[in-house]
Amino acid sequence: MSQRIRAAFALARNQGKPVFVAYTTAGFPDIQTTPSVLLALQEGGATVIELGVPFTDPLADGPTIQHSTHVALQNGVTLDACLDIVAKARAQGLTVPVVFMGYWNPLLQYGETKLMQNCAKAGVDGFIVVDLPPEESASFRAAAHGAGLSYVPLITPSTSLARIEALAPVADSFVYVVSRMGVTGEQNAVESDLPALLARVRQFNKTVPLAVGFGVSSRAQFAEIAGLADGVVVGSKIISVIRSAVADKKDHVAAVRNLALNLTTPGKNETARTPSPAVAPQQQQAVNDAAHTHLTKPNFLLNPRFGDFGGQYVPEALVDCLRELEAAYVAAKNDPTFWAEFESAFQYMGRPSPLHVAERMTEVAGGARIWLKREDLNHTGSHKINNAVGQILLAKRLGKSRIIAETGAGQHGVATATVCAKLGLECVVYMGAADCERQRLNVFRIQLLGAKVVPVESGSRTLKDAINEAMRDWVTNVHSTHYLVGSAIGPHPFPTLVREFQSVIGREAMRQFREQAGGKQYPDAIVACVGGGSNAIGLFGPFVDDPNAKDVKIFGIEAAGDGIETARHSATLSRGTPGVLHGTRTYLLQNAEGQITETHSVSAGLDYPGVGPEHAHLHHSQRAQYRAVDDKQCLAGFQQMSKLEGIIPALETAHAAYAVMDIAKELGKGKDVILCVSGRGDKDVQSVMKMLNFQ
Repeated sequence: MSQRIRAAFALARNQGKPVFVAYTTAGFPDIQTTPSVLLALQEGGATVIELGVPFTDPLADGPTIQHSTHVALQNGVTLDACLDIVAKARAQGLTVPVVFMGYWNPLLQYGETKLMQNCAKAGVDGFIVVDLPPEESASFRAAAHGAGLSYVPLITPSTSLARIEALAPVADSFVYVVSRMGVTGEQNAVESDLPALLARVRQFNKTVPLAVGFGVSSRAQFAEIAGLADGVVVGSKIISVIRSAVADKKDHVAAVRNLALNLTTPGKNETARTPSPAVAPQQQQAVNDAAHTHLTKPNFLLNPRFGDFGGQYVPEALVDCLRELEAAYVAAKNDPTFWAEFESAFQYMGRPSPLHVAERMTEVAGGARIWLKREDLNHTGSHKINNAVGQILLAKRLGKSRIIAETGAGQHGVATATVCAKLGLECVVYMGAADCERQRLNVFRIQLLGAKVVPVESGSRTLKDAINEAMRDWVTNVHSTHYLVGSAIGPHPFPTLVREFQSVIGREAMRQFREQAGGKQYPDAIVACVGGGSNAIGLFGPFVDDPNAKDVKIFGIEAAGDGIETARHSATLSRGTPGVLHGTRTYLLQNAEGQITETHSVSAGLDYPGVGPEHAHLHHSQRAQYRAVDDKQCLAGFQQMSKLEGIIPALETAHAAYAVMDIAKELGKGKDVILCVSGRGDKDVQSVMKMLNFQ
């Protein structure tokens, strides 16, 4: 199948024509007419077709393709439906190569063997997987190669020369060169530094063709790029034409055919393209063979995985930035001056936070002594300040002047805005529109601190969608911007460095417990709420690392929403399955097709369909137990802690506050359990008041 792609490029080269790589989304505007759209593109001059495989969370796609994906998913498009579209188009006369373009999780859930067999059978020729870097793709590439299918790597303006040297041999049919930073979308002009980018790629790739995409929307742009590269990729413009035709109740298939003809038909004053030298078949084959033995061992400074979980599944534009961040973190970790600077902020942060016994909760529970680790007393009201200070100090080392963050309950947004205000950095916080509504106080606090809040209206309008939008911003502005990930999630090295900065919680708790517990070295159990899981991993981490603490029981408490037996919950470890989201392999709430399902929790901070990869490992290895507390139980825990201890907890903490009473009873008298009070409940009082009034 990859031979068909190579033949298409070779024929165009011999004819002195540029290759036209046309993108459209499978199932947009409907499933029934997509085969006709593919045929119309072929009739209009398309040499290769990229067929977009819809995914709920496309990190590198702009609004136009996001819209088409959303419509396609509403139309019920699955990977099998995509295969059926190709098979029908082939039966109707489609002869040009078809490359599936999409994100890793739907392909992963489908299964490699089944995928390759069915793609070959349907007439698919290869894959462009946006968030599957070659370092993570050895098995997938080998399977594709074995089935005669192509793996197409992407190279972006941010890709370093050293990485281009490593990536170029991976291509077995063509290289997709992304002409600019950012997400997909139409542009008015070709990037001025494109010739230099192509020259860098050609230093290490003199045999495999280069196709350039991202933003081409006119014949003039098409012709300009055709004079520089072997192929031209057009996507968002095609989707826009389809969308406009449907809105105007016109024939969208005819509109696509006309657009393709307009793009591929030379103008009167255009200079004929000079055919490039043909590549000897044996030379091409040598490159193809090398592709599947290259980049099998990722070049990380730190282990990117926790058991089977973790990794770095991101668009190519972010790979070198993440390597830069990893190197900065490794250098900082080994630099006493960095930790001196970090600890110098403790007084500002309110560290160490107290550890004390909850006398009345202990009495009511009637079992183990309950200790409270009071992260709610930190400056800004939660544990989030620990990570915000640490990451911003790293960002300063990297020379980044702009900080972006995502937030659910708003506490991470407040902490990030606070540190940025103190250090005079620009700050933008992405927040789901639904979370903006239920966390208005924190929205105002963030704005009061001088940061910009961007409400996200896409998807479920919650934390997952805020992360998507923050990732898109980062892809666009990677040179000037640091994305301050708020939880122990995301691509390597974020779960590791968030764990490190939050481990101050566990280290303090361990030391304070020994000082106060009458000679006892360790508690019998530790408990924390888990959404993404940063406060929990901050408490758990030092105990996991200490070989003498192997008997300490670890409990993570998830949000059961309306109940884990319903579809409205956020209990990822209780009901999820392994997959890839937001750059990491972890447990996810997803359907059988690998599409991420919507979540629900009374608590904005736990309303996330994934979990940190280390929590996934602790669950999988049974080192930790994860339980789920529903909304009603959470509200009971909120009231109980308020009335018994005079501490109004955040709704996130309230889940764990409810669970710790049962855990204390199970442990029995003479035992000790530490609960991390991750945040204070000021932000939630108004919401709780409304909810209790309706009960």
